[in-house]
Amino acid sequence: MSDAVSDEGTRASAPIYDDKAHVRGKLDLTDADWQRAAEPDADPDGEYVEIAFVPHTDGKTYIAMRNSKHTGPDDTVLVFTESEWDAFVEGAKAGEFDEPW
Repeated sequence: MSDAVSDEGTRASAPIYDDKAHVRGKLDLTDADWQRAAEPDADPDGEYVEIAFVPHTDGKTYIAMRNSKHTGPDDTVLVFTESEWDAFVEGAKAGEFDEPW
């Protein structure tokens, strides 16, 4: 398959569909119930992945994911749609994110 090239000789990119544009930066995480992926006897001060299922006024539930050591209002939170989350989990189960060493 070849990439389309414009009259100016630059490659045309595929259109980007952002199905979270209306919630980006506006998802209220104030009352999010963060769940930590850790063993019961894990160090409570350790560094873990946390997720929260966050309902939105659009009727959809979004999945937020963050690092337990970075929970401030200006820290990074990844937000997934339900279908994106399903694909992410399936990829993790299949080893797509395993470290190569």
